[in-house]
Amino acid sequence: MKTRFLKGAGAAFALTLLSSTAYAANPADVQSGAYTVETSHTQIGFSVLHFGFTYYSGQISGVTGALQLDTAHPEASHLNVTIPVSSISTTSTVLTGELKNGEWFDVAKYPDATFVSTQVRRTGTDEALVTGNLTLHGVTHPEVLHVHFVGAGVNPMDKAYTVGFQADATIHRSDFGVKKYVPYVGDDVTLTIAGAFEKTAAK
Repeated sequence: MKTRFLKGAGAAFALTLLSSTAYAANPADVQSGAYTVETSHTQIGFSVLHFGFTYYSGQISGVTGALQLDTAHPEASHLNVTIPVSSISTTSTVLTGELKNGEWFDVAKYPDATFVSTQVRRTGTDEALVTGNLTLHGVTHPEVLHVHFVGAGVNPMDKAYTVGFQADATIHRSDFGVKKYVPYVGDDVTLTIAGAFEKTAAK
């Protein structure tokens, strides 16, 4: 009886949260303004072909930064984020350690990467190409993110107005001087990015 009550109470609580929150599915309905990265729900996944046998994956967390969003004029939007490469992780503690050492990303010398947008071009109702300069391993190179708008609204937990995007990109690690085992371990690195941003409170 107690278990059923707790399950019922939990479901009722979840329904209350959902029903009290209005989500924007249309990018045109999203609030313009200044946003900051919601770090705990932002992550970067990466995948690389390993010796032609399998794709090996990992992730980077702890991203910080700012987004200036203009939904009426998307081309005026701007993104500037810092990516702590030192947070890189995989399912293998040995591989994680190798990726952090001097033969790979050398996180002791280059703990962070940055991405600063230089152009935003809308390509569809909820799609855009974001071009910018990625600085990684001490090298800056232009890259393009294929961005998809996911949704926006007031977060029912912390009451912050939040907007979310999914982005994909493919970079060549050799462009940044990370050439270990190329071509046996793939040069192409596929990035899958989940980005959450909270609107900055007006001062």
